[in-house]
Amino acid sequence: MTLKICVAQLNYCVGDMPGNAQKIIAAARTAYQDGTRLVLTPELAICGYAAEDLFLRPSFIQACDDAVNQVARELAGLKGLTMVVGTPTNGDNGKGLRTKSVAVQQRHNAARVLREGHIIETYAKRELPNYQVFDERRYFTPGQGTCVFQAGEGEDAISIGLLICEDAWFEEPARLAKEAGAELLVVINASPFHVGKGDERELMMRRRVLATGLPLVYAHLVGGQDEIVFEGRSFALQADGMLAGRAESFKENLFVAQAERAQAAIKLIATTAPERGNEADLWDALVLGVRDYLGKNGFPGAILGLSGGVDSALVLAVAVDALGADKVRTVMMPSPYTADISWIDAREMAERVKVRYDEISIVPEFEAFKASLAGEFKGLVEDTTEENIQARIRGVFLMALSNKFGSIVLTTGNKSEMATGYCTLYGDMAGGFAVIKDLLKTTVFRLARWRNENDPYGTGSHPIPDRIITRPPSAELRADQTDQDSLPPYEVLDAILKRYMENDHSVESIVAAGFDRAVVERVTRLIRINEYKRRQAPVGIRVTHRSFGKDWRYPITSKFRA
Repeated sequence: MTLKICVAQLNYCVGDMPGNAQKIIAAARTAYQDGTRLVLTPELAICGYAAEDLFLRPSFIQACDDAVNQVARELAGLKGLTMVVGTPTNGDNGKGLRTKSVAVQQRHNAARVLREGHIIETYAKRELPNYQVFDERRYFTPGQGTCVFQAGEGEDAISIGLLICEDAWFEEPARLAKEAGAELLVVINASPFHVGKGDERELMMRRRVLATGLPLVYAHLVGGQDEIVFEGRSFALQADGMLAGRAESFKENLFVAQAERAQAAIKLIATTAPERGNEADLWDALVLGVRDYLGKNGFPGAILGLSGGVDSALVLAVAVDALGADKVRTVMMPSPYTADISWIDAREMAERVKVRYDEISIVPEFEAFKASLAGEFKGLVEDTTEENIQARIRGVFLMALSNKFGSIVLTTGNKSEMATGYCTLYGDMAGGFAVIKDLLKTTVFRLARWRNENDPYGTGSHPIPDRIITRPPSAELRADQTDQDSLPPYEVLDAILKRYMENDHSVESIVAAGFDRAVVERVTRLIRINEYKRRQAPVGIRVTHRSFGKDWRYPITSKFRA
């Protein structure tokens, strides 16, 4: 006996219920023609993940109900096909098609099981995560039941135990499914990417498989949604925990796992995509994040300030891989302190990746600002005030070009700068999307070198001139400036940031690890006093387990120092 299972690892869009329904219908029809009789969609596939406070709107839930009913109706003629569709519900039992939502107070993160035009089961997620980027207890009530349904024909049907994402990270839901007769576990998921998360998922699911003795199919989402990215990488595990197969990462895929009954046991057969390194995952996450943010929001292209430094160079390389050179524009805006090599390297990179490149000097505007403020600043030495004026002039130029031509401004600041406030409000922070907001400076350098050695999108190898990577980083806002005039060496700074910001280590524990106390206290002070800047920063792509976004909710006003 054989049951073909297809995971519709697709890129769904939040709020586009009709469009998501059509993607599910098309995938199901394709899979059915190939012999599939069980199709799994990811968690909340019908509405996209995460819809945030849209879940609080009754009309949103109604639109989800309508879309699920549409899927059921249009696939009613596919005899023997069972569908699992992730959707929010208003707490009804889901028996049969509905024409209007039931007005109840409970709302669930759920899945509908469809067969030949009918909803035969509804399962509500039991374990609701409320950590990192998750806030599900704000929107949903935990489910209480267990869902085991039959897929396949007659005596050869397999009993399927259905779980939703976080359920599978706990022992009880899977155990209850087995006690209810499940022979195979399927888990539908929307688990945001960060470096290493794919291995964490497989490890946890392996524990679940070994605890229950049941094989498992893990159905995952792919795509970008605001600051988070989902990498796909759906997979299947045998009952002994061995990998049966794995889908490609960061790509839409109809991933097929074939379940075969051998005596009393179920064996899974699937193909396995090649293993990937962290840098490849990082690159694809950034590319997908940019492509989907612009594409799903309707921006015709991107514009960025190209300085001749490594941050803007990396953002440009990502943007070209994501959008194509014809949709990316760069502007070099030299000041009196811009080094000749910055002009040369910026021009060379723009030529290498074949994007539009323009130069607009900010010298006249800078001199005009200083002349206008000369009376107010009389007798005072130049300091960061004048540096910030230069950055803000550049921000005004970029935003003016964005307003006139419709392209979104990609900001080029990294996580080390965001943490310490080494950035200018309404200056280099001005823009619509922060591509490398969650990359520490040391990661920026590492990823730039990786991209020069790899060409994953065929847009040109070695896009970043070597000198951009090897020269000492500088904001070039005063004569002979380098970043290390204001900050510790990035190797030291980033190591402290990982401990304090990403992993919540105390000042004392960081000092005990061998870091100089004065440096640690200086860095942690900079993190504290620059919270107000981060609150005003554009949204950016999350690629670590702790980003300056939904993961980070610190008060601006606080006296806590440890």
